[in-house]
Amino acid sequence: MKYWVLVVISLCLLAACGDEEAMKQEEESNGDSKSVTVEKEVEEPSEDSSAKEEEKEKKEDAAGEEDGSVEPQYIMNNIWTFEPIEDAKEDVVLLTFDDAPDQFGLEMAKKLKEYNAPAIFFVNGHFINTPEKEEILKKIYDMGFAIGNHTMSHPSLQDISVEEQKSEIVGLNDQIEEITGERPEFFRAPFGQNTEYTEQLAKDEGMLLMNWTYGYDWEAEYQDAESLADIMVNTELLVPGANLLMHDREWTAEAIPQIIEGFEEKGYGFIDPSRIMLDEKKER
Repeated sequence: MKYWVLVVISLCLLAACGDEEAMKQEEESNGDSKSVTVEKEVEEPSEDSSAKEEEKEKKEDAAGEEDGSVEPQYIMNNIWTFEPIEDAKEDVVLLTFDDAPDQFGLEMAKKLKEYNAPAIFFVNGHFINTPEKEEILKKIYDMGFAIGNHTMSHPSLQDISVEEQKSEIVGLNDQIEEITGERPEFFRAPFGQNTEYTEQLAKDEGMLLMNWTYGYDWEAEYQDAESLADIMVNTELLVPGANLLMHDREWTAEAIPQIIEGFEEKGYGFIDPSRIMLDEKKER
């Protein structure tokens, strides 16, 4: 009898051990499944990875701008204003500053940069005739502003010979390229006075020839910041795509914040020169 009792007890113990071993194997299996699940969850995109992807896209866009591969958004018409291409913003103006860098060009560039407002600085060669002025021009360029050609010595091109016209324009292009590493893409003649030769020369040099829509800072009644800002923003000549002419002047430099804020209050933006189509002009 005792023998059978021992047999039964042994069988029970063996069964219990088997159940315990099965439970352990099941727990280990469940543990492995949880590990796999966790690993899969880690592989799912997180908010950080999405942010990194957006940052990557921004860098790629910036790289496109640097290598000149950006698509143009505006085209100049034959009355010197700019029209949007496809769905670009219509209520915009182009900021331009002639006779740079005289005395206030760098200050103006810094103020524009604070407001993230792009512009073209049209340069005269006699304002970059010293190492110090060359350095100022390079700083303006390095801040991201377009550098335009406004001739070497600001003559009336209609009053000088063809050879002199070429020297005034091509000579300055060469000088600007030596300083900045890039030839100008925009040309504006002094006093807006072009000749058939300079029009063709600008085209041959790959520059968009432009005049302007309006400007006031050379008139005596607007040679203070408040009155200049008021007329620039509220003139009846303001139209979408207006090409605004200003100069390297003390009162103009002082007026820049008011001018920018005034246009923004009216819902206007500012044309990035790198987004202007250069190789053709729209008839209007």
